[in-house]
Amino acid sequence: MSHTSQTIPLPPPPSYSEAERRERAEAFYDFVRRRRTVRSFSPAAVSREVVEACILAAGTAPNGANHQPWHFVAVSDAETKRQIREAAEEEERAFYGGRAPDEWLEALAPLGTDAHKPFLETAPWLIAIFAESWHPAPDGSRRKNYYVTESVGIATGLLITALHDAGLATLTHTPSPMKFLNRVLGRPDNERPFLLLVVGLPADGVEVPDIRKKPLSQISTFI
Repeated sequence: MSHTSQTIPLPPPPSYSEAERRERAEAFYDFVRRRRTVRSFSPAAVSREVVEACILAAGTAPNGANHQPWHFVAVSDAETKRQIREAAEEEERAFYGGRAPDEWLEALAPLGTDAHKPFLETAPWLIAIFAESWHPAPDGSRRKNYYVTESVGIATGLLITALHDAGLATLTHTPSPMKFLNRVLGRPDNERPFLLLVVGLPADGVEVPDIRKKPLSQISTFI
């Protein structure tokens, strides 16, 4: 990672008219609002090159002190996906079997989720996203990372958007706890599992819940 104090010129932004900016902003909204989380994936292959490019896009995210406190583990190996599914379903059975409060289960009921997670093996890729609380310095000491949750959250949003732009579907999966990902994937103690992203093409004929997003008036205030 870079901590240099040197500077370089900022590349000039595109020269759009105000009308062009509005058109582009509205077109992007029209594109991204069609993104939907899916839980049924096709086993069709997705190339590693596509996944690599999307992870590189995620790595451009703004972050605290440019420490870039994230690590992405992209998994296509069938045996590793099987181990992840087994460990995730164990945690999910505990969640649905008593760990989760009734209010939470009631909120999830319209989505039809349960402890059975076949998509963890069906989808061609799982991307485990880790948040690094600290990083080793050259002298062997620990150096704290800053705004870790915020930084990794922004990077994850960019990753999901990049994958959507590549024509892929995703599912954000967060079995709790997720420490099993460190064990299965051999990640060090300074990395905390943040999210497990399921990636691939949607299964033929897949349906999604009929949900609505809040209107602008409920999610924003202009002063």
